[in-house]
Amino acid sequence: MKNILVTLELANKDQTDKILAEAEVLAKAFQAKLWLIHIAAPDPEFVDYSVGPQYIRDEIADELRGEHRQIQRIANNLKAKGIDCDGLLIQGPTEKMILEEVDKLAIDLLIMGNKKQSFLHELFVGSITDGLVKEVNIPVYLVPLGK
Repeated sequence: MKNILVTLELANKDQTDKILAEAEVLAKAFQAKLWLIHIAAPDPEFVDYSVGPQYIRDEIADELRGEHRQIQRIANNLKAKGIDCDGLLIQGPTEKMILEEVDKLAIDLLIMGNKKQSFLHELFVGSITDGLVKEVNIPVYLVPLGK
C-alpha cells in the first residue's frame, strides 16, 4: 500500500481530527503517502447560474483560499510528524471528484468519515459514502462519526 486518499470536511474539526488520527496510524503502519482532499462546492458558473455582484465572488474566493490554507496546514502538521503528505482542494461534484483522484493518484486505500443518517434520509437521498463504496475498486476504510 503506497497511496492513501483521505476525504475531509473541514467545517467540523472534531470529525476531521478523528479521521486524521486513523489515517496517521495507517500511513505509519504501511509507510504510505497520505493525500488529503477537501471537495469544495462547484464554481457557480460551472453549474450554470450567476453568483451575482463582485462582492459575492470575492467572498467565495476568500472562503476557498481559507479552506486551501487549512488543508495545507494539516498536511504540514503531518509532514512534521514524518508522514509523506499532500493536501488538495478541489471544486466539483464530490463523488465524481473523489473517483477521479482515486484513479489519477493511483490510490490503494480510501479513508472517509461515515455519519449516521436518518432512515428517511437514506431512503430518499442516499449518501456519497454509499455511492463511493459501490463505485470504487479499492478498499474503503470508514471512520464512524456518529450523527
